[in-house]
Amino acid sequence: MYKRQGLIGKKVGMTSIFDDNGKNIPCTVIEAGPCVVTQVRTEEVDGYNALQLGFDDKAEKRANKAEMGHFKKAGSSTKKKVVEFRDFEGDFKLGETVGVDVFVEGEFVDVSATSKGKGFQGVVKRHGFAGVGQATHGQHNRLRAPGSIGAASYPARVFKGMKMAGRMGGSKVTVQNLRVLKIVPEKNLLVLKGCVPGHKNAYVTIEK
Repeated sequence: MYKRQGLIGKKVGMTSIFDDNGKNIPCTVIEAGPCVVTQVRTEEVDGYNALQLGFDDKAEKRANKAEMGHFKKAGSSTKKKVVEFRDFEGDFKLGETVGVDVFVEGEFVDVSATSKGKGFQGVVKRHGFAGVGQATHGQHNRLRAPGSIGAASYPARVFKGMKMAGRMGGSKVTVQNLRVLKIVPEKNLLVLKGCVPGHKNAYVTIEK
């Protein structure tokens, strides 16, 4: 079975660094870990193998009793973000810490996060419709309109999944194969090439 490794992190922001050839590379800085193992799932008990990791301390008065009991079992403080990673490589026990050292410079990782919410958007921005190309020939007020949404007497309905205006963003997005350019272990920082979804300080999960 293919073993994976991962971490929970926080998006710090974007910057750019120069490579050896003097090329300017856009990159994203992520504060990744240290994460605490809050639960170990096993084949015998749960039917699958996984590690549950917790990240970013939470004030105890903001946690309910169920959470407090759960984290107490792991011997850690209450955490804001908890994510489960299936088939985690390596032998980790409850309460152990996982840090950025699970990654190495030069490898490729997948990053998932909730994308920025854009609110109610039209079809041009949301689905890439072209709109009407021309502004003359007797046409007005049609520039960014969706056009026809289906035929008339047959099928006499609008098909499901028709692309229309609506709420955009705020959904889970995964960006694959981002190269790890740099690791700063003493500050738990990970520098990835390119951009990752979400706003600044958004929680992200990094997997390889």
